[in-house]
Amino acid sequence: MPAGLAQTGGGLKALLRPETLLATRSHSPLVLQVIPDLETGGAERTTVDVAAAIVARGWRALVVSEGGRLVQELEACGAEHIVLPVASKNPLTILANAWRLRRLARVRGVALIHARSRAPAWSALLAARWAGLPLVTTYHGIYKQTNALKAWYNSVMARGDLVIANSRYTAYLISARNAFARDRLVVIHRGSDLRALDPVAVTPQRRAGMAEQFGSAGDRPVLLQLARLTGWKGQRVVVAAMAELKRRGAALPLAILAGDDQGREGYRAELLRAIADHGLEDDIRLVGHCADVPAALAVSTLSVVASTEPEAFGRAAVEAQAAGVPVIVSDLGAVPETVLAPPEVTEAERTGWRVPPGDAKALADAIETVLALTPEARADLNARAARHVAAHFTVEAMCAATLETYARLINHAPAKRS
Repeated sequence: MPAGLAQTGGGLKALLRPETLLATRSHSPLVLQVIPDLETGGAERTTVDVAAAIVARGWRALVVSEGGRLVQELEACGAEHIVLPVASKNPLTILANAWRLRRLARVRGVALIHARSRAPAWSALLAARWAGLPLVTTYHGIYKQTNALKAWYNSVMARGDLVIANSRYTAYLISARNAFARDRLVVIHRGSDLRALDPVAVTPQRRAGMAEQFGSAGDRPVLLQLARLTGWKGQRVVVAAMAELKRRGAALPLAILAGDDQGREGYRAELLRAIADHGLEDDIRLVGHCADVPAALAVSTLSVVASTEPEAFGRAAVEAQAAGVPVIVSDLGAVPETVLAPPEVTEAERTGWRVPPGDAKALADAIETVLALTPEARADLNARAARHVAAHFTVEAMCAATLETYARLINHAPAKRS
């Protein structure tokens, strides 16, 4: 067994000891979620949210991953965590993980397996079939398909007994790529904790701490981009838009690019060079991972989602609207489901701005428009946006729908095969 199994959350061997099994066995269903890691991101956040909802319902929650900063929060809600090398794409490791998951499922009495990424989904699929268990898969992203082999590899996410798409856009792509899954598709939008995002819930101390982290003295507007540092998230476009505003002689906001580079040191260096080349060192800051999103939004004037490739959902846009921060997004992917704007709605129904992806001048125009809003127009916009996200994108609605799917599958699952 790999040495890493003794890390955070305990290894598989420890959790299969007789004394552990006697302490944890019960008649309540045990749901096993499998995800590469619990470091940061929408899929990871959803895993923790759903685990907490499982426990709150009186069921038992178990998560298998390679660990990460969210493990502590997961265990604090009453869920268990096991470390396995499920992020690996090595075929032999995938097979070994399938055997481990099957053994875990049989000994611990798992009722359902939920896979949230491709490599662990292959292990989960094999384990579920061997153990005679229902399998749920969730598409959290848009997977590129450049050839037949990649399409086959991606297809595992459509092979669950039920396939969750996090947006109607994602559901359309799944259906187009995997016709066999059309009758098993369900759309469950990603949900956010709107109460935590309410600026009223953010204490002055948290605001002050975040302003200090950003280096913001409160004397200029703050433009916030919350996204990991990777090319398709569009940090280059934000830098170019700031350069365009400077060229126009406009008053510049302080642009905060908040997100991990996740080892992409070359891309980070490229961004810093571009910032220096445009003389924007005092206007754009790369601040790394943001651990307190509500506080970051509470000290921001506007939020930007500048992705140059389709977003499967768009959590950052939803959270900005919930926090009362006007948002500008790239007009592609699932964006029309999260941010309302003309021509799909009237100007009076607008909840944010959409611009063509990769268009720095259009982004600069939108930034100027948002910064020029009157207090009354801003308040009206924020009220509409808050109503929109409260009606469609709450964590409570997401968890309730997910647990309902679990219950349906568990109640109708065939007898387990030996």
